[in-house]
Amino acid sequence: MTDTAPPTGPAVRVPVPRPSAAPIPPVPTPAYVYDLAAVRSAHARLRSCLPEPSELYYSLKANPHPAIISALHGLGCRAEVTSPGELDAALEAGVPAHDILYTGPGKRDEDLDGALKGGVRDFAVDSVHGVGQLDRAAARYGVRVTYLLRVNPGGGSRGAGLRMTGDPSAFGADAEDIAAHPEWYTGGEHARIDGLHLYLATNIADEQALGDSFSEAIAVARTLRKALGVPLHTIDLGGGFGAPYARAGELPAYPGLADRLAGELDEALPGWRQNAPTVAFESGRYLTATCGQLLTRVLDVKDSHGQRVVVLDTGINHLGGMAGLRRVPPLHPDVVRPDGAEAEDTGAGDGASAGIAEPPGPAMICGPLCTPLDTWARSHPLPAVAPGDLLSVPNTGAYGLHASLVLFLGHPAPLEVVTDGDRVLRSDRLTFVRRAAAG
Repeated sequence: MTDTAPPTGPAVRVPVPRPSAAPIPPVPTPAYVYDLAAVRSAHARLRSCLPEPSELYYSLKANPHPAIISALHGLGCRAEVTSPGELDAALEAGVPAHDILYTGPGKRDEDLDGALKGGVRDFAVDSVHGVGQLDRAAARYGVRVTYLLRVNPGGGSRGAGLRMTGDPSAFGADAEDIAAHPEWYTGGEHARIDGLHLYLATNIADEQALGDSFSEAIAVARTLRKALGVPLHTIDLGGGFGAPYARAGELPAYPGLADRLAGELDEALPGWRQNAPTVAFESGRYLTATCGQLLTRVLDVKDSHGQRVVVLDTGINHLGGMAGLRRVPPLHPDVVRPDGAEAEDTGAGDGASAGIAEPPGPAMICGPLCTPLDTWARSHPLPAVAPGDLLSVPNTGAYGLHASLVLFLGHPAPLEVVTDGDRVLRSDRLTFVRRAAAG
C-alpha cells in the first residue's frame, strides 16, 4: 500500500519536456490536466523494470480519477483500494470486483460489509484482530474470502521518502510475532490467508536502495512462508518507486532491477515463474505523477516590504495541502505562453506583454485563501508576470487534488481535464453536497 505523502526535497527546475507534447488546452483555471498518453508511457516504463511474470496493482490513493483508473485497468493493473470511496471509484470506473484488493490498517465493520456486498473477495489485514474481523464479516454474508497478511519486519530502507515499517506502526503485524504464533494469522472458516503483503518504504529514486528494499521483503517472505506452514499463493512485495512531485523532471530509471529481483526470487521462492506463488507489485505515484499538470493564472502582483508577491487563483486548497504534515517541498510553478510553450526565464506571459508586469526576481508565491499558510514558496525566481498570466505546476498527476485541502474556505474545486495527446476527452469538476445523515 503506498503512502499518501509526497516527497521532500527542493524543487529543481530542469529543462525537460512536459508530460505531453500537446498544447495546453484552453480551459478555465485553476485546472488539473491529465494526459493518458503519459499514463501509458509510465506504465510501460514501470513494467520494463519488473520481473516477469508479475502482477501490478494501481494504488488509487495517488489519483482516483475514473479515466486514469480505467486506463490502467485496461493496461492490466488490478486496483488497490483503502476506503469505501476508493472502492466506489474503482467499481464505477469499470474495474470488476475480482480485480480489487481492499487494504488499509483499520477497517470499520461497515467498510467490510460494503466491500463484500460489492463482490470484493480479496483483502489485506494488519493484525490478529483484523483476521478475526474479516472472518466474522465473511460469515455474515455466507461467503469465503482470502487475505494477504501485511508484515512489519524489523529494520528500514535507506533512500526512502517515507519508511512504512521497521518502527512501531499501524501497518502490518510484526514479523517476529507471526513467526512465533503462526496459528493466529492463518485465518478461520470463512477468511483464509492467501499470501503476504510487504511494503517497506516509498518514493525511492535510487535503484540500489529500491532493490535493497525489495531484497529485504523477499527474505522476510521466504522466512514467513516456512513459518506459517500453509500454502501462500501471492507475495505482494509492495512498491516504493519514486517520481518527481510538482517540479520538472522525469521518472527515475531502474534498468537492472528486473534481473536482480528475478535472481533473488529464483533462490527464495522457487516456482514464482509459474505463479507458484504469484509475485505482485504496487504503484500509485510512478504510474500517474508525470501525467498531470496544474494550470493557474496570476490574480495579483504587488510589492510588500521589498518582496514581490504573486497571488494565484489556486493554492494549498488544490495542491500541497499536506505541507502541514511537513511532507511537501516549496512548489515552483513555471510560466507558460498562451499556446502552451514554456517561456524563457527572462520572458513574460501574455499579461506581462501588455507592459504591466513587475520586474523579474525572487517572488513569494501565494494562493487566494484567507490564511498566511497559503504559500507555495517564499522566494522563487519567477520571471516577470502580471495578472492574467498562465502558470503551470508540472508532475502533479499523483497526490495533487485528492491530497489537498479542497474543502477549506469553500473555493470551487478545480476542473479536471483528461487528454490523450492533443485530444480532450472529458472535463468535469468535483462538487460537494450536504445531505441529511441516514438513520
